[in-house]
Amino acid sequence: MTVTLLLDLDDTLLINPMDAFLPAYLKGLGARLAPYVAPDRMVKTLLAATGEMTRNRRPDQTLEAVFDAAFYPALGLEKSQVHPTIAAFYAEGFPQLKKLTSPNPQAAALVEEARRRGWQIGIATNPIFPRTAIEQRIRWAGFSPQDFDFTPSYETFHFAKPSPAYFAEFLAQMGGVDGAVVMVGDDWENDIVAAKQAGLAAYWLNPEGDGDLSGVLAWVDALPEKEAMGFSTPTAVLAALRAAPAALQTFGVFSPQEAWCQPPALNEWCFTEILCHLRDAEIEVNLPRLKAVLTEDNPFLPGEDMDTWKDTRHYDRQDGASALQAFMAARQELLALLEPLPSALQGEWLRAARHAIFGPTQLFEMITFVAEHDRLHVRQAKAALSWVLKG
Repeated sequence: MTVTLLLDLDDTLLINPMDAFLPAYLKGLGARLAPYVAPDRMVKTLLAATGEMTRNRRPDQTLEAVFDAAFYPALGLEKSQVHPTIAAFYAEGFPQLKKLTSPNPQAAALVEEARRRGWQIGIATNPIFPRTAIEQRIRWAGFSPQDFDFTPSYETFHFAKPSPAYFAEFLAQMGGVDGAVVMVGDDWENDIVAAKQAGLAAYWLNPEGDGDLSGVLAWVDALPEKEAMGFSTPTAVLAALRAAPAALQTFGVFSPQEAWCQPPALNEWCFTEILCHLRDAEIEVNLPRLKAVLTEDNPFLPGEDMDTWKDTRHYDRQDGASALQAFMAARQELLALLEPLPSALQGEWLRAARHAIFGPTQLFEMITFVAEHDRLHVRQAKAALSWVLKG
């Protein structure tokens, strides 16, 4: 079975008692920023801004952008005023916190065996810190950031734990995965409940068990094939629908403009063509079908040959940034129609329709087709930009 292993960082790979670490972190940062703002006020504002990150639902706003909007204006500061001071803290003060932590002695063996098996491994930490802070803690755990296939941070992510969209975005930014996806973490709500809501298998490191990782491999080996990643609940599908445009935005931000129109090979699509395709599919197919199913009794849904649009509409001559923006807006309209529906697979999720190709269907199945279509093209986009994107 193909496996993607997602490992939490704090109190999973790294023993990091938050009752000691967090006060020391806040005290150190507060002291650095004291020339600009009183430490008590800074801490209160920072915690409030962190709360805004964990509640973000917008796929067009990175966590860094959410934090900046909630933090600096509330303190009457410009980011440019204090950014050098904050950068100095992470370079000089933050490393001093290492003494409060220790590597989990079982972590190295788990990671080594997972790599030997050819599994993908991601650091599924909450991306509410800058990348430097996350990479430093990875080193404190006894690893190099290069030991892992993917690591999130607030510069690149739009969603944070405990949102299921965090896990959906994680997998989307990896370029899509096959087989089972297993989350390993110590926090029941952030790591386990949220991962399961996103459709992942999850292994709980009970804090009373001192972060025991020794049972992870046997537990994964016993997983049935049915644990392969899929969309079985409305919550998981909505998380995936929210994550796809967010991942595409990150791909675009970290790729030079010349890469957007460069296909990876002859007869393959470039990033701009993919964005135009997703935009038109959302506006002309997905939204009209969804509205028909929600407002009509067993409507007929005609088929569309969207593959020809790339050439007939000359996607390669269009503006990719505008296409992404339009796709983002249309996706948020679609989400606004779906989010009031029940969280369980009942009620309006079971509304019937007749699809020109698939025959009798229901709203939920139709929306899973949209999520699968997203996953296909997000993977295609990552591949198209693979020569500039780093994992």
